[in-house]
Amino acid sequence: MGPRTADNASKNEKATTSSCVGPAKPRLRSSSDGNIYTRRTVGGRSSSSSLTLSSPKSVLKRPVSTEELITPGSPYIKKTFTIVGDAVGWGFVVRGQQPCYIQAVEPFGPAAAAGMKVRQFVVSVNGLNVLDLDYRTVSHLILTGPKTVLMEVMEEMDH
Repeated sequence: MGPRTADNASKNEKATTSSCVGPAKPRLRSSSDGNIYTRRTVGGRSSSSSLTLSSPKSVLKRPVSTEELITPGSPYIKKTFTIVGDAVGWGFVVRGQQPCYIQAVEPFGPAAAAGMKVRQFVVSVNGLNVLDLDYRTVSHLILTGPKTVLMEVMEEMDH
């Protein structure tokens, strides 16, 4: 996660699936606002091509309120993740307004390694309750904080 763009990225390129396997291959990277996805370099190897997806749509199935998340007996469970950022970022995109949610998770990024998934709602960042904040403020907290981020999220239970 982070406000980064690739030098050769074109907003008109279409997203394609990658067959990259293992930590030494390029992996997907994204900006904090969720608008640009580009290949990232891992393990010192660089990729000559970049991958871009412009303005992804929301991954949520329906709108969810803060009250719904915190109501006892709701179909959500709390999970805690410790995510250690690497040279490129933390590997996830936060979107939404009160509450924010995880829009994207890089397949081989630090967030994926910690167990983070799309459609989880962000409850706290480094102990600070963020349920009433927008995604720009939450992204700023993450970007300006320590390299290791402690996040609490709410995830819908499987039925």
